Amino acid sequence: MRVALLYPPPWKLEAPGGPSVPPGSGPPDGWSEGDLDADFHQVPYGLLSLAAQAERAGHSVVVLNLSASQWPEVERILGSLVADVVGLSCWTANRRGVGYVAQAVKAARADTHVVVGGPHASPLARELLAHHPAIDTVCIGESEETFLELLARLERGEGHAGIAGTAYRDVGVPVLAPERPSIADLDTLASPHDRFATHIVMTSRGCPWQCTFCGAETTWGRGFRGRSVPRVLDDLAAALERVPVRVLLVKDDTFTANRRRALAICQGIRERGLRFAWSCDTRVDVLTEELVREMRLAGCERLSLGVESGAESILRNIDKRISVAQIEDAAALARRYGLRTRFYMMLGNRGETRETFRESLAFLERARPSQYVFSCLSVYPGTLDAEAAEAAGWLDREVWFQGSFQELKVPFDAPPELTRELDEWFAAHKGVRTMHRPGAAECGEVLARLGDHPPAHLDLAVACFREGELARARGHAGRALELGHPLPGLVFNTLACVALAEGDVEGMQAWLLRAARKDPQHAILIRNVNAARAWFARRGPERSEPLELDAELDFQLLERTLQPTLPGPVSAGLLEWPPAGPGRSASGPMRLPLAPHAAPKPC
Repeated sequence: MRVALLYPPPWKLEAPGGPSVPPGSGPPDGWSEGDLDADFHQVPYGLLSLAAQAERAGHSVVVLNLSASQWPEVERILGSLVADVVGLSCWTANRRGVGYVAQAVKAARADTHVVVGGPHASPLARELLAHHPAIDTVCIGESEETFLELLARLERGEGHAGIAGTAYRDVGVPVLAPERPSIADLDTLASPHDRFATHIVMTSRGCPWQCTFCGAETTWGRGFRGRSVPRVLDDLAAALERVPVRVLLVKDDTFTANRRRALAICQGIRERGLRFAWSCDTRVDVLTEELVREMRLAGCERLSLGVESGAESILRNIDKRISVAQIEDAAALARRYGLRTRFYMMLGNRGETRETFRESLAFLERARPSQYVFSCLSVYPGTLDAEAAEAAGWLDREVWFQGSFQELKVPFDAPPELTRELDEWFAAHKGVRTMHRPGAAECGEVLARLGDHPPAHLDLAVACFREGELARARGHAGRALELGHPLPGLVFNTLACVALAEGDVEGMQAWLLRAARKDPQHAILIRNVNAARAWFARRGPERSEPLELDAELDFQLLERTLQPTLPGPVSAGLLEWPPAGPGRSASGPMRLPLAPHAAPKPC
């Protein structure tokens, strides 16, 4: 079977200077650039997993990320793509685009089977079929086994009705097939990292908790399941073989939910000698000193923590099952071992008042995370919030099909005046905000606790640079190199900053050039290289103009816009069907050259 797996755009994106899209099919009112953040454009990991399973089963698979493709380009691609099955990944933000793409697929080739899955589709499976005649099947929740059964039936020429874990039409009426049990052994799945170059890694599925705003249970079922420690280590090694910079983002819902397993993974990383920098998402109540220390020694650089609020009443209302004291303790523990923390905060949860909002701001001053970022509550289908809103009568699920909004951002029960105040504050403070940066004394204490740890040496070098201790900064940066820092480009960047501060312009140039050749995808490095180029172009040295370079070590990666990881250009070669068979890569990103206009995107 020829299988195309597509990540659709959010709506019909207009081409600059091209024809306008039909009224109502473009962006929502009030939308502006930046409302779709970089995470939206990252291809869903589940789509890569489906591709890996289908390829192993002998199908010919193409994966395309169309999340930023303008509508004329989408129509061109769909007109050239002769597929037996087209699978679409549906999220709340691109639900409208999914409908438009499904319709365009059928318009191009009516006999193509269109199947939709994803976190927005799962709780609204019957409604999707009722509203979108072009969709033939909806896969609900975890879909690898379901998708393979669908492909097998279609290949044999059998009907697709009744497959467990799907919604389909019976005499035109949308119905749900029996539920499919969750995959008991995740090790049986083919790994996406054997086929695709992606910095995203998922080692587990599900979360033992059930916060009111989260739909993880709707997607993965109840509880936590993880790949075995050896398989996780194999995935990490395979991922590092394919990515150009040794940085991985572990995007489990709660990586440390099983502390013993997480500890074994960290110890295995060190035993295998897998040197790389990584981050993970977790909770404050599943961290211990032993685990945090092992995570840092294994290369972890940042913990992203779902904090949501600094008000105890809000934490209770959303069933977070953590306390403010636990959050503050976790932040202090992370600082003790030099781990950066990013707090994810929310506005507009159940019971939000001016007082609870002020409590959150005061809490941030006490907890001192490395970074924090606020978001407004988004009500997603399949969450307890959505169920409660429907029961209360202020939410009708038809809104997902009638409304043109990107996501349903609405305070759960805040009055209009407070909502306006929160909106105004958010507009002035949106985006990632930096808070705590450790000084040289703090970094020195971390280094003493960890021993001769290369990233801790680099942290201390940067702190010394900020405080003007240039010789000491150079010494610790050099030691980080001697010990085999996994990201030498960042060390070279620090040495470039030191050289410039010492008045050594040629040395600065040499270090930056070496950094750019070694690790070309670090956000800080790219900013410095661009700043230095502009400085030289306007003859800054001759005119005694100052040049400021950034030596900070914020955990940030700029991925090149290569298909299918990010929405790079879709060349004709990418639309050619690869030979079917297990182990054959359908659309590995390394096959597509970077076009001159393709800009990096941050993660």
